[in-house]
Amino acid sequence: MKLLSVLGATATGKTKIAVAVASELNGEILSADSRQVYRNMNIGTGKDLDDYFVGNSQVPYHLIDIADVGYKYNVFEYQRDFYRAYYDVCSRNRQPVLCGGSGMYIEAVINAYSMPEVPANYELRTELEKKSDAELISLLAGLKQMHNKTDYDTRKRLIRAIEIEVFRKRNNIQVSNYEKLDNIYFGIIFDADARRNRISERLDYRLKNGMIEEVKQFLQNGITADDLIYYGLEYKFITLYLAGKLNYDEMRRQLNIAIHQFAKRQMTWFRGMERRGAKINWIDGHLPFDEKIKLIKNMFFNSLNIK
Repeated sequence: MKLLSVLGATATGKTKIAVAVASELNGEILSADSRQVYRNMNIGTGKDLDDYFVGNSQVPYHLIDIADVGYKYNVFEYQRDFYRAYYDVCSRNRQPVLCGGSGMYIEAVINAYSMPEVPANYELRTELEKKSDAELISLLAGLKQMHNKTDYDTRKRLIRAIEIEVFRKRNNIQVSNYEKLDNIYFGIIFDADARRNRISERLDYRLKNGMIEEVKQFLQNGITADDLIYYGLEYKFITLYLAGKLNYDEMRRQLNIAIHQFAKRQMTWFRGMERRGAKINWIDGHLPFDEKIKLIKNMFFNSLNIK
């Protein structure tokens, strides 16, 4: 069955759009968000589960709330879990609708990338922890060709990337083997000024409506500060604020900048997907909601040769 994918940078409203489309197509949502897989990470990840309701009916969703906070879920596991959910949805003759902003996750499933399962190497991690960030980046650059900064957004991600590359070179590894999917991409896009405004407004709303308390609860429940910082963005900067390393204004300013930078990296990834051959049908985010839904449905039906 053909997959319909709705992608976009953070704060573009893609979830509501994907849910509305799924509702009209007898569909179910397959999430492609690398942090929404974690249980109870709701406000900081923008999970917005109310968005999955159309009227009084909830559109079914998958790949959300499937891992505990503190666990390091990875793209190999996502690929495995995605295909299970995808085939389940198709087996019930429901329309699968992929929605998210994690470009690596999206490409891994649609293009059926061969992904290795790499176990943790705690001895190597201990040695790498002794090195500076600059030394780690140089080491990673010697192990692989780096196309973007995703691998070293945080120190833990940088160490994990090196761990994977070292494992690749030392082992005859087993890799995943899935089929490429018949898919049509739709991207929700705003101009840069509108995107910045939407991000800042959403951040302020969430800071005032429980996001700090969410992070505080994780810490009280025994999740370490380092583990929360690993997840980046909201969890990183609010943890630093709660630890007394940033005051509120510093936290808000640095977090706002970091989210804007993250959105830019998302768009850079999507443009890279286009250079790699993906045809993304971009939908102007300023269009009325109903018009966006109609456009997506019409283009999807045309791709199926259905009038």
